[in-house]
Amino acid sequence: MENTSRSLPSRASLRWAILRKSLLPLRGQPDNLYQMGMAYISRKTVHGFNLIPCQLQNGQAREELVAFLEVKDLDGLRDAFLSYSLPIDRSPRLLLIQRVENHVDLNDFEICKKYDVDNTGLVCHWPSEEVLAYFCLTHADMFRSKRILELGSGYGLAGLTIAAGTDAFEVVISDGNPQVVDYIQRNICANSGVFGDTKVESMTLHWNQEQESNILNTFDVIVASDCTFFKEFHEGLALTVKSLLKHSETSKALFFSPRRGNSLDRFLEKIKEIGLSYNVVENYDSKVWKLHTNFLTDDDSSWPNYDKDHCYPILVSITF
Repeated sequence: MENTSRSLPSRASLRWAILRKSLLPLRGQPDNLYQMGMAYISRKTVHGFNLIPCQLQNGQAREELVAFLEVKDLDGLRDAFLSYSLPIDRSPRLLLIQRVENHVDLNDFEICKKYDVDNTGLVCHWPSEEVLAYFCLTHADMFRSKRILELGSGYGLAGLTIAAGTDAFEVVISDGNPQVVDYIQRNICANSGVFGDTKVESMTLHWNQEQESNILNTFDVIVASDCTFFKEFHEGLALTVKSLLKHSETSKALFFSPRRGNSLDRFLEKIKEIGLSYNVVENYDSKVWKLHTNFLTDDDSSWPNYDKDHCYPILVSITF
């Protein structure tokens, strides 16, 4: 039997092929190295856990939605319009404007350096946020009449889901990257009709900076997904949770993060160091767990290179 790994180019070559295609997204079709890299190196998936059905809006459907929502600042070559159908009784749709995947603008890196932030919020839709959004829908009572903050939200799927699918009093959707916050605000405006009486706003919130006094210890629930990867932000992230979470027996922060080597464990060490408590749960939802085990056993081949350490989000509940 042929040894496939020996016939493949080096892993470094495959990674460079993915990066090259991201930096030059409009120059022709994907080449063989890029396609091999996506199949053998990338952890990326097309559908993720597929807990919240999503459909790309193209052609006339996209034009009609843009006209209906009066969205005027879309970049036709860079931005995509996606429709998410929330799996609850009244089945509201969320319409999210987000960057076309595999598109990287060199200006993004200049902004990251200027504001000391990362670029992950613009890269793609991360599966952990979909799991977070789904979990929030299935535990909607947790948010009733509460003030909610989403940290490191990317395009804001989880925060928007809480606003549209629960009876939260207020939802603040935040990120440290000003480019990402621009997308969040556009998505809030695009979905303003499905929030009911819930107040929804965006916020630029950098974990390594002192927070404004008017938001200290004011949030009943803080949520975050896949925010523990970069170890240099661990201390700032932990302190942000402690300073913004309301001091009460019912207040909590919910983090959904893959372990990613020792990254999650290192973050939990910081949580303990600053005097907070935490509880770790791996099997927190029967549907998510079944999907996870199917990916591990190859019963579902829709996620090439699925890896528990990098792909499956652990639930961490943080309290005082």
